[in-house]
Formats: sequence, structure tokens, C-alpha cells
Amino acid sequence: MAASTQHDIHTFNDNGAWCWFQDERAIIDPETNTLLIGSVAAAEGPGGEQRSGNIELAVTDLASGSTEIVVLHERLEADDHNDPALWIRPDGRYLAMYTKHKSDNFQRWRISTRPHDAGEWGPEQVFDWTELTDGRGATYSNLHYLADEGRLYAFVRAINDDPSILISDDHGDTFRYGGKLFTRPKLGYVNGYTRYASNGDAPDGAGRIDLITTDHHPRNYDNSIYHGYISGGSLHRSDGAVVDESVLDPEAPSQVELTTLLASGSTLDDSPLTHAWTTDIRQGRAGQSGQIAAVLTARANDEPENSNFSDHRFVYARFDGAAWQVFPLAKAGANLLPHEEDYTGLASIDPYDLDSLYLSAPIDPRDGSALTRHEIFHGRTSDGGASWEWSPITEHSTEDNLRPIVVPGDPDTLAVTWFRGTMTASQHYDCRVVGIVSQRS
Repeated sequence: MAASTQHDIHTFNDNGAWCWFQDERAIIDPETNTLLIGSVAAAEGPGGEQRSGNIELAVTDLASGSTEIVVLHERLEADDHNDPALWIRPDGRYLAMYTKHKSDNFQRWRISTRPHDAGEWGPEQVFDWTELTDGRGATYSNLHYLADEGRLYAFVRAINDDPSILISDDHGDTFRYGGKLFTRPKLGYVNGYTRYASNGDAPDGAGRIDLITTDHHPRNYDNSIYHGYISGGSLHRSDGAVVDESVLDPEAPSQVELTTLLASGSTLDDSPLTHAWTTDIRQGRAGQSGQIAAVLTARANDEPENSNFSDHRFVYARFDGAAWQVFPLAKAGANLLPHEEDYTGLASIDPYDLDSLYLSAPIDPRDGSALTRHEIFHGRTSDGGASWEWSPITEHSTEDNLRPIVVPGDPDTLAVTWFRGTMTASQHYDCRVVGIVSQRS
């Protein structure tokens, strides 16, 4: 695929969307210069009911620009929460894992038949959570491999609606229950919305999985945001202090024992921030090794509480190896959906450059002016997040541009994907998966 400009936007799938609590949702295989993007089709889009709920993979040859749509599971359930997590095994074969949205108890996964080839897949396998969850369902898939342990972690929202763990010591051929990450008495809909980042290719002894999480769902609780990491089989605070000696057991601490990254009521700019939610986290590489970046969202000016959902803010946090610094990033606008008070267009950090990110907003971050639709902007900082320069990726759109992903896999290729169209609910949307691809300078 030729180098792209901000106006050279490619369509990868004509019917698809995703939630943001699964990863990796898109990957580049550098061996074959192939981009793989997972998504879920809806009845409102092309194909209608016959395609509704398909778990799909858009497989694009970046040299030619040609795309093939591979269906991993036909008509599973029309819900963006069912988007697959993707991983490239050491043998080059792909693994895709997906669930329904709490409507059954099965974790599903498939492995491609041939290395570096997404055209053919082995049979679907299933892990049954029923006995562990009392039949209350499972949601989300997050695949993170630590080479120094030779272990693949699959993080799932399952027991008590807490982050729970499946593990595989055979690169995903089989999975078994590994334990709970953290827990607390359930309040409202769910416990702890968690985002993960890992450095699976780190040298022996250096592998770790970083995470940020909430208390509960922001509609039910005035969340703070917490950070911790898994390394050597233990759960740590940001400063390295051990919170849980073994993450692979049924007992787990509360997330409040982790490092508080953003406390509820913290003031940035002109308003206390409340009801925070996790958006993205990435670990620094190369010259940024040891650093971590995170993007969060929160409500501003929600006074009295739960009365104003029109002013959400993006927040950028940066860990320099010793301490966290937290900065206002941009205005995120009003809630995306009427019945979801805290949905926004979201943002994604470049996995190879923590100074770069892409966000979706109905407000221009350059001057604060209101826009007709959610547009995609690229932001760059030269001072660790204290200030940002912005450039538009989309302009004058007639449809919303939502939930960007800066795709990992190849440090030489910059691929940014998002979905464009109309969304009225997580189960109802008419959106297509689009994006830009270029060579990094």
C-alpha cells in the first residue's frame, strides 16, 4: 500500500465496529506485511441479518492494498464487545479469542492452520466459565505473552465481573484457569474496567504486563484510576512494591492497593474531574524504555453529580520511571450515546512513540471549536505531555469517526484504523472500518 496522506483513507471492512476493552484488536504481521483488523458486523450494515454478529477479520496485504474478509464465527452475537483479541504465536500462526457480551459463559478461540496465513483456521475451542461464574457470563479477551515465562495470559471479565485470568503454557493450544487479578464487593454493573499493555519480546527476566483500571463502571461509581503491573508472577504498584505475591491463585487484592494514577475530584484546568474511565495504555520502547503512557477520560462540570454528561475530558498520564505526571489533553465532548453517559470517541497511543497519539472528538483540540461530527486528530508532544500540537486526519466529515487504534506489530509501519458511520448502541451500528497506512520516517 502506498504511503498515505491525511486524505488517503482506505476501507478495510464495510461493516464493523469494536469496543475498547479487548487487545490487540488489530496487528501487523511484519513477516508478510499484512494488517489484520478484528471487528463485529451488525444488521444495520451491508449483509443485514445474514451477517449480523459475524466475528470478522479484515486481512490486508499492505503491498497491494487488497483485503480479504475472514469470518471466524458466523452470527455469534451483534455486539461490539465481542471483538476478537489477536496474537501472533512464536510459530507464526495467529490466535484469535472472543466471547459474547455476558450472554453465555464461553471463551472461544481459534488458531490459524498455517504460519503467517489468516486464510484458513482450525476448529473453534471453548473454555467454559460456568462453574466459576455461577453461570453469570464472561466478556472481553486480552492476550498478552511473556516470553521469559513462556506463558500466554488471557484476561477476561468473568468471576464476580472482576478481571480474571486464563493461562496457556502451549501458546494457546489449551487454556486453564489461572486466578483473579483483583477483586472487591461488586457495586452496580461491573468491577474494574482494565486496559493492559505488555512487552512480550523483552529479554529474559524483564517481561511485564502493565495495567490501568477503575473501581467500577463510571455510571455507578465516582471512579479513580489505578496503575500496576505483573512481573515475575506477582502484582506490583508503580514503584515496584508487591501487592500480590501470586496473581495465579483465586485470592486477589482490591485494586485500591495499586498506585492511584488519577484520584476522583482531581482538578486539571477549570474543573474537578469525576467518574473516570480507562482508555489506553502503552509501554515505552527503544529510547523511551521504562516509561509508560496512558489516556483516561473523565467528566468535567458534572454538578450536581450525575446531571451533566456534556463535558468529558481526555487526560494524558506519563510515568518517567520514577513518578507519574498527569496533564489535561483535550476536550472529548458530550456522551456519545444517550444511554451511555461516559462513552466518548476515545484515543490511542502510538505503541512505538509515547509522544504521539490519535483521538476522536467532536471538538477541535487546536482551538476548542465545536465540530459537526467526531473527527480524528493526531497529537504530538515534545515535553512529556504538558503541551500538544494537533493536526487533523479527517475533516468536514458527514459521519462520525470513532475509536481509533494505532496498530502494533511493525515499528516501521504506521497504521491507524477506526470505524466511520452511525452508532446508536453497542449492538446497533452502520459503520465501516477505515484507516491510513504509511511508512514511518
